[in-house]
Amino acid sequence: MEQTGRWLVTGGAGFIGSNFLHLLFQEGPRPERAVTLDKLAYAGRRENLTGLPDASHEFVQGEIGDRALVGHLLRENRIEAIVHFAAETHVDRSIESAEPFVDTNVVGSWRLLESAWSYWRELRGKERERFRFLHVSTDEVYGSLDREEAPTREGAPYDPSSPYSASKAASDHFVRAYAKTFGFPAMVTHCSNNYGPRQFPEKMIPLMILNLLEEKPLPVYGDGRNRRDWLYVEDHCRALREVLLRGKPGETYHIGSGASCSNRELVEQLCDLMGEIQPLRSDRSYRDRITYVSDRPGHDFRYEVDSSKIRQQLGWKPQETLEDGLRKTIAWYRENGAWCEGVRRDGFGRERLGVLRG
Repeated sequence: MEQTGRWLVTGGAGFIGSNFLHLLFQEGPRPERAVTLDKLAYAGRRENLTGLPDASHEFVQGEIGDRALVGHLLRENRIEAIVHFAAETHVDRSIESAEPFVDTNVVGSWRLLESAWSYWRELRGKERERFRFLHVSTDEVYGSLDREEAPTREGAPYDPSSPYSASKAASDHFVRAYAKTFGFPAMVTHCSNNYGPRQFPEKMIPLMILNLLEEKPLPVYGDGRNRRDWLYVEDHCRALREVLLRGKPGETYHIGSGASCSNRELVEQLCDLMGEIQPLRSDRSYRDRITYVSDRPGHDFRYEVDSSKIRQQLGWKPQETLEDGLRKTIAWYRENGAWCEGVRRDGFGRERLGVLRG
């Protein structure tokens, strides 16, 4: 299998980061060396990295804002690229308290950026030319779209609605500022809603799947008409791989599937798939368990990004349909009950499994 460079992956024990690492080592090009830096907050789990090769992968527990640690890792491993996943990402938690989001997403990302910039300035020749900083962001920084608006394109104005999206917007601005002011070889990606294996079960799709498996109510915010574009996590990771290997420094790339639907339609599809996979013992339908709960503050109606740029320039396109991706995701959660119980045991109590998150 083809081999590539030496990469530092922040937040690599989380949902998208761990899937990214597994994809690289399974499909290639395999990193010559990958170092995961993760503080193991509530959504980061060491077991997400099980199966990665010890000879090529190292896990380090620590903060992205620890400049001494980050600087040591960069220099000791002669890192050629940083893939920055580490972030607080849950909107509902940001409404409860914005402070962790400012600490990690804004201050922590800036400190990581400073460490990377200082390191890059020391590099010479080919090492300096090869270095990349890939900042993984979200479509939520653009705010809500109306039902008939065209999907958001790169360069659209920001209009964040939650403390979470505001904190991600701030980190995006810092990354682009360093690229423009210092010529720092950074790239930014904005993805639509991800789903798939290893996603923390306060998010919408894993929460619904676990409630379906346990025949619990399926609570949906508001009237269920809020719309999202759903992207299978491995498709997202393949796009990030292409940006890292062939993207242009200073550029922004949108990553979306085009599989847009309302929250109500999504939950109904999950119900129907579960009815095929694990039929109820009675004549009732899983759809009978759908309930509607009070909407959350500032709930954006619709997100959707235009991914034509990455499709045309880098040749990426999603491989999974929404139905196939949901089938794979249901299968993973059915087969990994021990992982789910571990999440609950370690701080995600059953009392949080009652409200739709996403």
